[in-house]
Amino acid sequence: MSLFALLKAYPTEDIHKPKDTAVGPSSVVLELFTSQGCSSCPPADALLWKVKQEFPNDVFALSYHVDYWDYIGWKDPFAKPEYTQKQRAYGEKFRSNSIYTPQMVINGREHFVGSNRAELYSKIDAYKTHSAENMIKITNTDVANGTVAFSYVATGKIDHKLLRAVLVIDERVTQVKRGENRNRTLKNSNIVVQEKYVELKHSRGESSIQIPDIISKNDGLTLMLLLETADLDITGAAKKKILY
Repeated sequence: MSLFALLKAYPTEDIHKPKDTAVGPSSVVLELFTSQGCSSCPPADALLWKVKQEFPNDVFALSYHVDYWDYIGWKDPFAKPEYTQKQRAYGEKFRSNSIYTPQMVINGREHFVGSNRAELYSKIDAYKTHSAENMIKITNTDVANGTVAFSYVATGKIDHKLLRAVLVIDERVTQVKRGENRNRTLKNSNIVVQEKYVELKHSRGESSIQIPDIISKNDGLTLMLLLETADLDITGAAKKKILY
């Protein structure tokens, strides 16, 4: 079932900052909307990689490549129209008239220009002081037949929340031959290559996610599980390296 079909099943709430409901340690989820066809995106890509290195445990770095820059002449190999739709959903939530790159969304609650270093560090510090509303534990993973099967346990209130499973590769270097970044060598990290939404009916369960063909044996692969409300607020996160 698609994200948007699932969201229609639940009432939405007003935009809000982190709640005081404490369940577990803080989790800071960064979603960078970027593109290899955007000349202002490489600094944001580098900044996302940097904070991932500095905060390896409580920061969850995700790089979503959108496809609306592809028309300029370079087709981003990681771009998907679904990720553009995801950014538009955030645009509706934030009451924005347009979407842009590089855009950083933090915990699904607010956004700013993805290359703004001072703003990013300030927000990370602020969100690290709040306990997560949910805790998620990945209890088991198994790779077979082109899929990652996983089991999970969620703590805290899960009513009207969704589980987002995301496959992320650590890093990829690309020689860009056309577009705004033509003749540049770009290093992208934390690249989302697959995602799937699961309706939460119980606090524990099992599911699986397909490994796309773009992944090679040399890619470092991570499974991330995120809990989010119908209003796209992210309330908990977990991650685990996958041997592939």
